[in-house]
Amino acid sequence: MNGQPSSVGPPAPAAVPADAEAEAGRTSPTDRHTTACPAAESGVPPDGNAARPAEADVAFPLSRRGDIVPDECAWLRDRHPVARVRTLAGDPAWLVSTYDLATRVLDDEIFSLSATAAPGARQQYAPTFPLQVRNNLARIKDEGMRDAVMQALSPRAIKQVTGRFRRRADALIDEVLAEGPPVDLKARFVAPYTAYVMCTVLGLPDDDWRRLMSGLDISIMTAPRPFEGALANWDKGMSYMAERLRAPGATDAPGLLGALARVRADSDGGEGARTDEHLTMTLHSLFEAGAVSTSAFLTLAVMLLMQDGDRQRWLSERPEAIGPAVEELLRYNLSIGDALPRIATQDTELGGTPIAAGDLVLVLVEGANHDPGVFHDPGRLDLARTPNPHLAFGSGRHYCPATALARAHAATALTALLARLPGLRLAIPADEVDWRSGWIKRTPERLPVLW
Repeated sequence: MNGQPSSVGPPAPAAVPADAEAEAGRTSPTDRHTTACPAAESGVPPDGNAARPAEADVAFPLSRRGDIVPDECAWLRDRHPVARVRTLAGDPAWLVSTYDLATRVLDDEIFSLSATAAPGARQQYAPTFPLQVRNNLARIKDEGMRDAVMQALSPRAIKQVTGRFRRRADALIDEVLAEGPPVDLKARFVAPYTAYVMCTVLGLPDDDWRRLMSGLDISIMTAPRPFEGALANWDKGMSYMAERLRAPGATDAPGLLGALARVRADSDGGEGARTDEHLTMTLHSLFEAGAVSTSAFLTLAVMLLMQDGDRQRWLSERPEAIGPAVEELLRYNLSIGDALPRIATQDTELGGTPIAAGDLVLVLVEGANHDPGVFHDPGRLDLARTPNPHLAFGSGRHYCPATALARAHAATALTALLARLPGLRLAIPADEVDWRSGWIKRTPERLPVLW
């Protein structure tokens, strides 16, 4: 599973042979997204980076459009696999764009996630939540909460509630069908479906989904400086979760809420307030991180399939192929809008570039996931690709613990949409989609569709 391509590469889906598209004199939309970058042949970055700051190799962050791989990815891999960038917060950083270097940073203990929360550490942007949140998973183990979290997110636990995910998806599609096209699929399906899935797993009441989802607009904003509403938004979310944990009968609640409430009930009285804070922070941060990541990925996965009718039909006719298809959509999609941050804890090097202790290192996931040295024909959306060692869930010690949830969330929704909304397609030209700026994830503001 080292991801090295064979001499031929994995087969294309049977209904979408590669030569058929060539004979027709056309290229699939999903195959145009990683056309060779002209600037990759030269020593200068693509034209869109004319405004890059001094002492930087490329302007960062890259384009916020989520359906086209930025040209800079190929240029960076070829010319500057360890590139100098200036973050939104104004700090210098190293941007790593090849698969081998990305996995090195994510796997090597020299590069620390928790150190990004240290006082004075270089930052990508102003934090919109207390920096100690990044250390919270480490505290979970110390306070006896890790088992509760891991059990709630385990494949077994997710499998037990997947049927409920499908029923909710079908109910939402019923409402969409009753309204008729065009419909904003993001607002009418992705958001309420995602909120239901997260509430089900965490044991939260689904009728509060609008309040819970609305907080995400502020909580993962990317701003150069702190702003007043960020702390107020965080405190509002924490207050809600604290009320749920302290409510009568919380220890009997389903999902993670009940498990954490039982940890709280069993905690040492002398540590009550401290434990309460971390239990509340755990519940709040898991909802926000889970809802943001799953909804952003699902939105872009649907958009990719809508832009390629052949692949959409191929998958709808083969629901058993949804597992590999989700993995390929995870590799191909650009929902991780900003790079994954780490701080070097000692002097080292990356690809021959000296890295000093305290330097901020950013992993460009879309660069690694489209690296032709690992993925055969990476610009092609191959729903049957295997193996598929993508980095959508990270790697190493901080590999995402909610992979079963993320996969079930996407697979269930896509299966339902393909079965019940055949011919699903954008209601507006792809170039007219309005992409959100100032957010950690790449996502369209709306996703108007027809069927």
